[in-house]
Amino acid sequence: MSITKDIKELEAWLPQVRRDIVRMVHAVQSGHPGGSLGCTEFFVALFQYIMDHDPKKFTMDGRDQDIFFLSNGHITPVYYSVLARSGFFPIEELRTFRRINSRLQGHPATHEGLPGIRVATGSLGQGLSVALGAALAKKLNGDLHTVFTLQGDGELQEGQIWEAAMFAAHHKVDNIVVTIDRNNRQIDGDVSDVMDLGDLKAKFEAFGWLVTECENGNHLVEIADALLLAKSLTRNEKPVALIMHTEMGHGVDFMMGSHEWHGIAPNDEQLQRALEQNPETLGDY
Repeated sequence: MSITKDIKELEAWLPQVRRDIVRMVHAVQSGHPGGSLGCTEFFVALFQYIMDHDPKKFTMDGRDQDIFFLSNGHITPVYYSVLARSGFFPIEELRTFRRINSRLQGHPATHEGLPGIRVATGSLGQGLSVALGAALAKKLNGDLHTVFTLQGDGELQEGQIWEAAMFAAHHKVDNIVVTIDRNNRQIDGDVSDVMDLGDLKAKFEAFGWLVTECENGNHLVEIADALLLAKSLTRNEKPVALIMHTEMGHGVDFMMGSHEWHGIAPNDEQLQRALEQNPETLGDY
């Protein structure tokens, strides 16, 4: 199954979401643009095509809907942009990103009651465990919907990830799709230099998972088709992992090819360069 017939409509989201990302981070000179830009296609495909959910009927328990957990919680700019443009909350609220008393915290938080956010995340390594709990709850409730998560590849250096991976396989948690953003960048440098992850596909398979791969997660059709395939593999008594290869900073040429834009904001001149590369398509906030 392919989303080719809908690609023109979805393609228009990409430059707009990237504009939202760089504008939010620039406005407060704080945030994480690199990973956010690299996951733009993933979020648009997931929320606009893959997940069976209704933003207007958001509930914390997510019963009878597909749900999503962002484990690498620092990439909130892309998360908030797609949530707002999907109808979870007003687009104008993006102006409040990381400001005092805002619901749009630097990492997802639940205290402020922001629709779309079910758990506070960003303490890396914990999101998979939370998602597994939600997936098990769906099984107990007879809910046939799917739990999706996103993990950073640097995050996989955390031991809790592999404890959760063993747990998922042992308990046959087969209603979950775990996507790994394999951009090989983290805050201190290349993942392969900081702590090499080796053959991730072989690792997850050795832990008892079904594994699929997307060679170009920055191509909207490819990542959407990969997510469709991953979702089709659920309910086979094994958890499902999707290894998604992306480029940090994708869509803004001077942010690509380096880990340096993991967590710094563009200045005025850099913002203009980024916006020139990403024309307004859906209307700025």
